[in-house]
Amino acid sequence: MSVNTISPAQFKELRQRGGTVELIDVRTPVEFREIHVDIARNVPLDQLDPQALMTARNGADQEPLYIICKSGGRGRQACEKFVKAGYVNVINVEGGTSACAEAGVPVVRGKKAISLERQVRIAAGSLVLIGVILGWTVHPYFIGVSGFVGAGLVFAGITDTCGMGMLLARMPWNQCKSEGTACAAQ
Repeated sequence: MSVNTISPAQFKELRQRGGTVELIDVRTPVEFREIHVDIARNVPLDQLDPQALMTARNGADQEPLYIICKSGGRGRQACEKFVKAGYVNVINVEGGTSACAEAGVPVVRGKKAISLERQVRIAAGSLVLIGVILGWTVHPYFIGVSGFVGAGLVFAGITDTCGMGMLLARMPWNQCKSEGTACAAQ
């Protein structure tokens, strides 16, 4: 499925020309709190409802909707959700928030957090190590834990959908204490 994209430099030029630019950031609230483009609104990918979001735009559903994440992958997934729902005027910001910050797009910086990608690597590595240790010391069947995690990583690589990442995104440490403005202010 083809997704429309815009480079960070083009996005910066678009912003400088003025006018209304609606930007949805699909990262977790904690990732959003750490750094986000100043005009972005946070709607996490796992909570994204294209129909409800477009309806809430009050007639502006024909205007382009820009989608951003950390590096572009989740943004592309969000755009695909919109296209499947029948909304084709969605544009993924290439390279995500990281590339925008490098390109000089205004960003808001907040409290530092461990990225979701890094959390997945820590969790997957820990589960593989635990499976090997338990397989070696307790019972060989525990090697299955490592095999299961390996299969999950292969699946994530093929489908570009990470079940462990989606699970970790819902953990309490990846949520803000209260939704809305309190999250951005922390």
